[in-house]
Amino acid sequence: MKDYRVLLYYFYTTIEDPAAFSEQHLQACKDLELKGRILVATEGINGTVSGTVAATNAYMDLMQNDPLFKGIVFKIDEVEGHTFKKMHVRPRPELVNLSLEDDVNPHEITGEYLSPAQFLEQMQREDTVVLDVRNTYEYDVGHFRGAIRPEVDNFRDTPAWVRENRELFEGKRVLTYCTGGIRCEKFSGWLKREGFEDVGQLHGGIATYGKDPETKGQLWDGQMYVFDERLTVPINQVEHVVVGRDHFDGTPCERYINCANPECNKQILTSEENEAKHLGGCTIECTKHERNRFIVRHNLTEEQVQQAIAALEQA
Repeated sequence: MKDYRVLLYYFYTTIEDPAAFSEQHLQACKDLELKGRILVATEGINGTVSGTVAATNAYMDLMQNDPLFKGIVFKIDEVEGHTFKKMHVRPRPELVNLSLEDDVNPHEITGEYLSPAQFLEQMQREDTVVLDVRNTYEYDVGHFRGAIRPEVDNFRDTPAWVRENRELFEGKRVLTYCTGGIRCEKFSGWLKREGFEDVGQLHGGIATYGKDPETKGQLWDGQMYVFDERLTVPINQVEHVVVGRDHFDGTPCERYINCANPECNKQILTSEENEAKHLGGCTIECTKHERNRFIVRHNLTEEQVQQAIAALEQA
């Protein structure tokens, strides 16, 4: 047992004043010396926090003893230390941004909850399609084998993509999955409202699936992207298949970085060698950017920078 934990959780409930709640909740988290990121909206709460075992136990007790969050479930990872630098609690219009004119209330409509074992069995059926409702950079480092990858940059663009590609789902059993389950709660409901009658969702998300003693994370390839300093975590306990590809040379890779150009900040998969070769930039333009963070961080001289750029331009 390690000294620290990461808690991943969400709960749809009614919070009358998200701004006031956020302020009070931030202080409670700081009192426990937690670090992390929590979003609060009138529709509920969504968070990831890290802290000591004692602190995370105290936080779970705090939440579970609040009638507002009765029934909340926490997904727990043991870690060596904090996975965040600071503690943020922020009010938001939505917990997950679908930007629909007529929002989906998961208490009123949502897809059928599937346990990990049910999901594993059903996703192998010929009449089933599996839809990843995360962002493309999350999919690219790891996903369920054979899952559909929507060509979207943001979750809010997924409904339009599904409408444009409706033929992929017509007459099929549609299964959705995401990291912890929160996006599926809304999106599976949206699918049903769109007329897709046979819709299921992985209850508890990939995070729950990876710890299930029966499925052992089977048919998951790669790693799961997480929104903390770890960036990726393993899921499949039976075999490890690398699906990520280096942004520059296409070789197998599971190492994410942010582009060194602060105005770009794109997440890319790349090796340490290629990161150094490209000075942390995802393109030659980003490599040349006057505020390139890789150059500053490694204290490179102007001569070293120009030599690296010249080598890239000649390649």
